[in-house]
Amino acid sequence: MDNNRLTIKINEKDNVAVAIMDLEKGTDIGSGIVTRDFIPQAHKIALKTIEKDEAVIRYGVCLGYAKERIEKGSWINEHMLNLPKSPSLDELEWGTNIVEDLPDPPRKTWLGYKNESGPAGTRNLLGIVTTVQCAAGVLKVAVEEIRKTLLPKYPNVEDVVAITHPYGCGVAINAPMAVIPIRAVTNLIRHPNFGGEVMVVGLGCEKLTYERVLPPEQINEENVLTLQDYAGRDAMIEAIMKMAERKLEKLNRRKREELPLSDLLIGMQCGGSDAFSGITANPSAGYAADMLVKGGATVLFSEVTEVRDGVNLLAHRCISKEVCDKLASEMRWYDNYLEEGGVDRDANPTPGNKKGGLANIVEKAMGSIAKSGTSPIVEVLSPAEKPTKKGLIFAATPASDIVCGPSQVASGIGLQVFMTGRGTPYGLEVAPVIKVCSRNELKDHWFDLIDISAGDVAIGKKTIAEVGTEIFNFILDVASGIKKPFSDIYGFHNDMCIFNPAPIT
Repeated sequence: MDNNRLTIKINEKDNVAVAIMDLEKGTDIGSGIVTRDFIPQAHKIALKTIEKDEAVIRYGVCLGYAKERIEKGSWINEHMLNLPKSPSLDELEWGTNIVEDLPDPPRKTWLGYKNESGPAGTRNLLGIVTTVQCAAGVLKVAVEEIRKTLLPKYPNVEDVVAITHPYGCGVAINAPMAVIPIRAVTNLIRHPNFGGEVMVVGLGCEKLTYERVLPPEQINEENVLTLQDYAGRDAMIEAIMKMAERKLEKLNRRKREELPLSDLLIGMQCGGSDAFSGITANPSAGYAADMLVKGGATVLFSEVTEVRDGVNLLAHRCISKEVCDKLASEMRWYDNYLEEGGVDRDANPTPGNKKGGLANIVEKAMGSIAKSGTSPIVEVLSPAEKPTKKGLIFAATPASDIVCGPSQVASGIGLQVFMTGRGTPYGLEVAPVIKVCSRNELKDHWFDLIDISAGDVAIGKKTIAEVGTEIFNFILDVASGIKKPFSDIYGFHNDMCIFNPAPIT
């Protein structure tokens, strides 16, 4: 990385650089290049004259083709490029970039809640899941009463969480794609932070019946509660309270214990990205991911549209043809999903992404992939599936922050690391969310919302390895209950927006 404190060039093949700060017209950025325009922070500068239809290159890849001639020193923005074709999904080469020399983790253990099977919990929570949105209002009132009157009696239980969602009725329950939201609800019921205690609240007339999300042996008065069976408000609340107390008594026996990293499952996500995300925050998180994988942990990364243009790079890291084929299959499904909706992948970048210097989805994808580090990809999951292997896993989800997060939670993550360039107060109630920003300016602005800034990487004060190690240590401290991220301190928790590509009737 070439860093003269005014611009950053990522790859020697690049014909653009990114401005570290706002640059006035006429600024000498070195190598005989003087800015011809005002260049906003994080936006691109042409390092050479780029002819019409010539490739604009960043990260060593073609971001797009110049619509008109671009003079050396000019500002390059989203209006100046034609989008290239996305990489073909046919005959992807796999296994050509299997990195085994990963950085050693400075810590090999953490403090978690051991479960009978699957990953350990990072929190000890009473989770109550609805089968339908109709039950949400009653459950939310009951949860507040549980917090007020019951939780103080059970000090080892950290909180009670109501998982409400917009699914369950008025839906085509037998449609092929209904498998995705049903799988999500099914797996949320069994989240590792709930300690194996099942508590499901239904209304009684919904399409998402207990039989669709629970095995027969768990459908009984100990685990499920149907609101239509009770006469009036007080009876419903009392029934929920009684069931909750039975669960709390069991959960209160759980204790944190020292566990290997192999018992930890976390997710990586980014949102509100800017052009620095792929330079500072995401590569630093990727370095932390590599250390976690080296120590035996499992790390998920996601967001189909935000990796689609780098699918060939991910294929090179797949450990088998089977994994590569599943990767291609998930990409192809999403291509068709977008096409049926009348849009393509470039519908993804937001106005904020573009204001932050990202010209199109190709540039965004190249930065997004960086959060996966360099580890081999051992498995690919469909939305809301649970992992069957340990290591780095691509969990296919939409790129939308508020849909990707719940999808990863359904896959069982106990913690999420969230990278942002523009800033977001996003958080999850079921699993703590660590916020990492790409610029020091954002950390200064949101000093009590951002947990870690990777901005020092851009100005040469810290290396990716140094910030990555800081993120790694913070992950283990939060997973162990030693520290809390700001999203949990303030209770900034988003709704559980379950991905439902199936029809609503």
